[in-house]
Amino acid sequence: MGRTHEIVIAALSSIGFLIAACTATVVSKKEGMVEYAGTQSDIFRTGKASRVISLKDLKGLYGLYAMGPIEGLDGEITVFNSKPYITKVKENDFVLDTSFDHGAFFLVWSEQTKWKDIAIPNTVKGYADLQRFVKAQAQTAGIDTAKPFPFLVSGTPAEIKWHINVDRTDGKPITTELFLRSKENFISKDEPVDIIGFYSEHHAGIFLTRFAPDIKEGSGMENAIHIHFVSRVSKAAGHIDSLILSEGMVLRFPNP
Repeated sequence: MGRTHEIVIAALSSIGFLIAACTATVVSKKEGMVEYAGTQSDIFRTGKASRVISLKDLKGLYGLYAMGPIEGLDGEITVFNSKPYITKVKENDFVLDTSFDHGAFFLVWSEQTKWKDIAIPNTVKGYADLQRFVKAQAQTAGIDTAKPFPFLVSGTPAEIKWHINVDRTDGKPITTELFLRSKENFISKDEPVDIIGFYSEHHAGIFLTRFAPDIKEGSGMENAIHIHFVSRVSKAAGHIDSLILSEGMVLRFPNP
């Protein structure tokens, strides 16, 4: 009986371990060169910004580039080459953390180790210009623009208007209006940065918005990029709403 009892205990322990392992598995979807978990539209369906993934689930991935909003509308996640840059609003300023100890209510990412550079001409000035240029150059490079793909931009923009999410819902279910209100806006000028972007024409409401401050409804154009940045000289990092590019900036595409 003692031996039988031990076997039963071991079997139950194994089952419990497997259940826990399955529960911890990240539910994500991969399309093109991009993988994502959760969707932006879920917060309006549920009224909550609940965690769908922990950054710890991706820790150890080589050449990781990722972005998303922190659960509970409590900051922004940007991962550049496997290093997290987590910003949260604190009073009228913000703080930067570089740990993986954060969760997102949606996250989009890609693993890339090789990139090829394309000079950005001076005619590409703003957000909409950049979106058009990214698509045109991706097509020239042989990238299937019908599927989502990552890109990078480096250099010193003349200006970046950006934000960090901060919960201003007062405990109410999240609506579009409350979501738009739950942002602290900042401006960075003449700061060398690395920009991470994801391009897609088919993922509005999933990991990007259909419109943006510089691509408004009725303009005849829809938003197809989600872009974050990391400063090389300060603690600034977050979601880009608008930008003005300057000379000498470089676009980068994955180079398999």
